Amino acid sequence: MSTETARAAAEPGAPDPRASDPRTATGRTLGWGIVSTGAIARKVTPEIALLADARLVGVSSRSEEPARAFAEEFGVARAYGGPDGMGRMLADPEVQVVYIATPHGQHHEHIRAALEAGKHVVCEKALTITAAQARDVVALARERGLFLMEGLWTRFLPIRARIAEVLAAGEIGAPRWAQVDLGFRGPADTGHRLWREDAGGGALLDMGCYGLHWPWLAFGEPAGFTASAIRRGAVDALTSITAAFDDAPGGAATAQITLSLVSQGPRRAVISGQEGVLEVGSPMHRPASFTVTDASGAVREEHVETVGLGYVYEMREATRCIQQGLTESPVMPWADSVRQMAWLDAIREQIGVRYPGLG
Repeated sequence: MSTETARAAAEPGAPDPRASDPRTATGRTLGWGIVSTGAIARKVTPEIALLADARLVGVSSRSEEPARAFAEEFGVARAYGGPDGMGRMLADPEVQVVYIATPHGQHHEHIRAALEAGKHVVCEKALTITAAQARDVVALARERGLFLMEGLWTRFLPIRARIAEVLAAGEIGAPRWAQVDLGFRGPADTGHRLWREDAGGGALLDMGCYGLHWPWLAFGEPAGFTASAIRRGAVDALTSITAAFDDAPGGAATAQITLSLVSQGPRRAVISGQEGVLEVGSPMHRPASFTVTDASGAVREEHVETVGLGYVYEMREATRCIQQGLTESPVMPWADSVRQMAWLDAIREQIGVRYPGLG
């Protein structure tokens, strides 16, 4: 069993997402504020609304009209538009929790602003754009006694818990090798956040957490990386990573990870063990099924039901933690977010991507 798998299975207070309907209330109603009206906010906000103990209090945008239209469409009580929109929303006493869905390059600033305003925070992955920034916001959350969690939704899915069980039970034997790919054709607009270094663009920062997720679950922490990239302007358009795992449960293991913004891919994860193979269905960051193939070639497929798009599980976990007075989630603890950012920093250094003012 890998260290990460063992922790996921045994961490005190870590709930099994399959145990109950995530929409069911677990305590007092919390008021939510949404920072951004962009594409990911449009997907996640309706999932927050699925929670019986959530109230959509406010949404902020740099412009009046997007905030007003978003509030009307998604049933948010108040729209805070304009250059000072976020600040005014953070001053709203009915907003207790803030969901941050802005581009990566703004996460550090926005997390700090929310914490300094006394709000709990759920922030889209990647939590920040460097490990130093991640350590900074974690220190501030600790100092203020506020909840902070990275919204890496794959971690919270019921199917992830089931796959962790299968690996921990040794159904494929000791895992030794993994292949992970996530690719799609990015937008043609060169001004899109994915292509802008000031926004923390590039394939690595946008998808690297997904690429690392399944090998980390199977093998534990990586010992090192070898990476190369195809660049588009200042950011990486396609990055290929070989990760070495010296302390995997069955001995040294390796993973090949490909992240692409210029080509389509199978979007799958394959974990090969001494006695079989586990394949996570596509898309591997939000799978509906997985297969286990044993040494004889016999195949077993399992489907695991997901409520909504799947974001509701991370929002249930954040809600549960806040209701119980926790400042971090045992499912996505601060140390894991910082550790993950340090790995992305190391890979980014190899491929030569540098963000303005940060190196």
